Amino acid sequence: MATVAMYIIRMREGPTPGHLVWRLSMKWRVAVDRALAPLGLTHAQYVVLASVLDRQSAGPSPSQRELADHTGLEALYISKLVRALEADGLLHRARDPHDSRAVRLTLSDRGRETVRPAIVTVRRLMDQLLTPLGGLDDHRVAALVRDLTALLDTPLDPEH
Repeated sequence: MATVAMYIIRMREGPTPGHLVWRLSMKWRVAVDRALAPLGLTHAQYVVLASVLDRQSAGPSPSQRELADHTGLEALYISKLVRALEADGLLHRARDPHDSRAVRLTLSDRGRETVRPAIVTVRRLMDQLLTPLGGLDDHRVAALVRDLTALLDTPLDPEH
């Protein structure tokens, strides 16, 4: 088990993996926010709209809970985002006919018109980000995706 002193020494030797993940996350969020601003979207709004579009194309429209699980965003935050996007006419909410507790989400025509150019913009940014690793189709990117997925799938317990 690493001691605090060992952690501090490691920071002096170079950035920790946690620090690098944080910095990359912030770099990505800021870049996406800036790139999507002309389209009137934030990164979080884009994630909701693009995820709903993706889930709709693969099957039934997602519930708010499924969207929270898929995006990693808190359910309360998803609820606020969804209400704002609905007020802006970008998506529709409807009670699930099979589960009265669930709310299903679908994009409006305006939502689809808004998210499609945003997807192109974010794809362009992703290509820029991954260029140093050989691009989206490079084996190093596939390995990075596997490693990041393993880290995301690892439960973190603040008690240990």
